[in-house]
Amino acid sequence: MSSQEADITLPTGKKIKVPTGLFINNEFVNSVDNKFFETINPASGKVITTVAEASERDVDIAVEAAVEAFKEWRCVSPSERGRLINKLADLMERDLDDLAALEALNSGKVYQECKKNDIISAISCYRYYAGWSDKIHGKTVDTMHDEFAYIRREPVGVCGVIIPWNFPLITQAWKLAPALACGNTVVFKSSEFTPLTALKASALFKEAGFPKGVVNVVNGFGDPTGIAISRHMKVDKITFTGSTATGRLILKASAESNMKKVSLELGGKSPNIIFADSDLDQAVKWAHMGIFYNHGQCCCAGSRVYVEDKAYDEFLKKFKEHTEKIKIGDPFDDDTYQGPQISKQQFDNKILHLLRIMSYIETGKKEGAKCLTGGERHGNQGYFIKPTIFTDVNEKMTIMQEEIFGPVVAIAKFSSIEEVVEKANLTKYGLAAAVFTNDITRAFRISNELKAGTVWVNCYNLFDSNTPFGGYKESGVGRDLGKYALNEYTQIKTVHINLGVKM
Repeated sequence: MSSQEADITLPTGKKIKVPTGLFINNEFVNSVDNKFFETINPASGKVITTVAEASERDVDIAVEAAVEAFKEWRCVSPSERGRLINKLADLMERDLDDLAALEALNSGKVYQECKKNDIISAISCYRYYAGWSDKIHGKTVDTMHDEFAYIRREPVGVCGVIIPWNFPLITQAWKLAPALACGNTVVFKSSEFTPLTALKASALFKEAGFPKGVVNVVNGFGDPTGIAISRHMKVDKITFTGSTATGRLILKASAESNMKKVSLELGGKSPNIIFADSDLDQAVKWAHMGIFYNHGQCCCAGSRVYVEDKAYDEFLKKFKEHTEKIKIGDPFDDDTYQGPQISKQQFDNKILHLLRIMSYIETGKKEGAKCLTGGERHGNQGYFIKPTIFTDVNEKMTIMQEEIFGPVVAIAKFSSIEEVVEKANLTKYGLAAAVFTNDITRAFRISNELKAGTVWVNCYNLFDSNTPFGGYKESGVGRDLGKYALNEYTQIKTVHINLGVKM
């Protein structure tokens, strides 16, 4: 490992070494202009360390490394690509505790959740796509008697990958695993809020034996680093998870540069529909997890809960009681459920004409919604917000239409299937939805009518590497996960061979 590293002391007392440079051509290096930025522990608001900040020139260097590496990597046998990806997964499993602790420290996520879910899910995703490496098949096509035609899938080339801060290692795996399995090389940018686990994992790519330039990591902000990747003429494909506003900018950058292939997983305002015939105790627990998991920082969070009028009062009572029992606090305490929001910016009131969590809460109150519980800061340090429940809401309210990305839920009642389906679909987003009912016919009917990329029935937030994830409408284009993600990282070529056709 190079000298670009920091000794970080975890809240557990353990010290770990973490790279802090840019990862280009299998080496950690400083940025060209020697710039750095601080990364913060959101539980305390204190600086953890500084990491190198990539300029447009650094992105150029990383892209050139990926271009050169692609010439050989695309020719590496699929089984060898799979072996390397599996080796990476083995190394991540070996370092699971350190990766989970670093993720919790840098993002404010609960340590036990990182350990039991996030890192395990990332490892599983890499292993899933390692298995796909040698199963990406083309086709032969029967055309004319004197012609042979075949269709092959080829890697796209250099993939620009830009991910958010809410699930750093999981999202990295969702993007990198299929990209590498298909034979692409990567220039990867993590969020400026959570660069540390991406850098720690970068060292594992080298240790696993990936050739130089196959995976390159550039730390930085949307401007200039993300813009430079999005507009680069030698980046052949870009995949992004984050806000719808940024997704629009990436689509524009693609159109104004080289028309690079684009896949986007964007915002959500997901409805969760609960019928009176459901198991209300289970519905309460799932609905709670649907909105307050990861402190409400989920693109598919069930932030609009619709409860059938016959069960509304009972559900609300149980949901409020369950919510007020959870522990908010230190992410490294075993009994903590909710840690801090990611940053002061995300926590604070209106900034740069954009609403943030606390300002959304104030807007909800001003527009007439009733704050049943929460709605205020928790503690006096870090970026903690009490889980907040709003009632007496309608579809015109800001908190019912805009993605808050925090621990805030709005609960409304309904009386008929037609009414709730109409309300559920009354949003510009279409990422996810859920239905709770013991009537299987009703579950099928409503699932088919909801305009969402994923519908959960009697559950929430269940994912598997086998099943695709992505959105309708302004929630994005393309899919992560499953065999469908392979379409995002391959392009189709048709070859016609003349076996004797005469002009």
